[in-house]
Amino acid sequence: MKSLFDNTTLSNMKLKNRFFRSATWEAMADSKGHMTEKLRNLYLELARGGVGTIITGYAFVTEDEQPNPKMMGIYDDSFIEENKVFTDKLHELDTNIILQIAYGGSQTNFNVGERTILGPSSVEHSIYGVTPQEATKEDIKNLINSFADASLRAKMSGFDGVQLHAAHGYIYSQFLNPHYNKRTDEYGGNIENRARIIFETLEAVREKVGTNFPILIKINCSDFIDDGFSFEECKYVCKRLEELGIDAIEISGVVGAKTEDVRLRERNLRYLKKESYFRKYAAEIAEELNIPVILVGGNRSLDLMTNILENTKIEYFSLSRPFLREPHLINRWILEEDSVAKCISCGKCLDAEGNSCIFNRKKSDK
Repeated sequence: MKSLFDNTTLSNMKLKNRFFRSATWEAMADSKGHMTEKLRNLYLELARGGVGTIITGYAFVTEDEQPNPKMMGIYDDSFIEENKVFTDKLHELDTNIILQIAYGGSQTNFNVGERTILGPSSVEHSIYGVTPQEATKEDIKNLINSFADASLRAKMSGFDGVQLHAAHGYIYSQFLNPHYNKRTDEYGGNIENRARIIFETLEAVREKVGTNFPILIKINCSDFIDDGFSFEECKYVCKRLEELGIDAIEISGVVGAKTEDVRLRERNLRYLKKESYFRKYAAEIAEELNIPVILVGGNRSLDLMTNILENTKIEYFSLSRPFLREPHLINRWILEEDSVAKCISCGKCLDAEGNSCIFNRKKSDK
């Protein structure tokens, strides 16, 4: 019988349990994206708390394209030495560390008037109101090369792998989404074309890092809008990624919708009120793949995750907000086998001084 605390192997990476800390923008790096003591301590505390594998908050891959303040960077070689010191400390605590890499695009309100913002097409963002400049083929080539170079830096920095961020409305997610991708060239139109930039990025990254360095991807199971990226398209993309050599796929879904959008799409979004709310989509995708699928989104209960592990082909479980409230959650779960995370999914952990659980903030203020 499988257990959430099994020792497993993903590519050449040994995992001490099936829990991932999913990528979270911590808002704790410095203005150039370099590691701070506050951010290092957050990761070290997660490692001490029993998390088997940490996926960092997203790191920007070109210096002039930073979608949020105080996020990590990996856009030049100045990050390698400091990151190597950091990853060595994580490894001493028997914890894997994967760097998530991303390019934001028009999903931003940070320094909007001070930089060029690219998108698949010049379509105004429905939430942020930003209209990007349509990426040329040269822009696309440069972007792919930036992801590949960033991945090589991650490997040289001692990270155990990289995760390509193709979910949650950032630029690769927008290329997949026909609402934002109106292109008529080989990067637009049918799903093979809309996903081409991701396929080419995977190939470029693999060429840089070699065969024994894990490459993961985070992708929406669906955008849950009529003219968005669909579940059937997601299944197609995941199968192609497996063929091209991706090592694992983290299945997520739409986030950041305006309140009125959620009301309009309530028939599709009822799952957000439940635990492990993308599980039926992830389970169907996992059934069709031979590589590991990681489930993220509302994972709170050991009993439910154990049931999913035993009754589907989903192999791993990714959590974010529960670790903000309880960085030692995994150690607690080892002792309390029927336990539930204390996180109540209130979404109030965003904070300009660094994201943290509101309950822990109140405690520290006393």
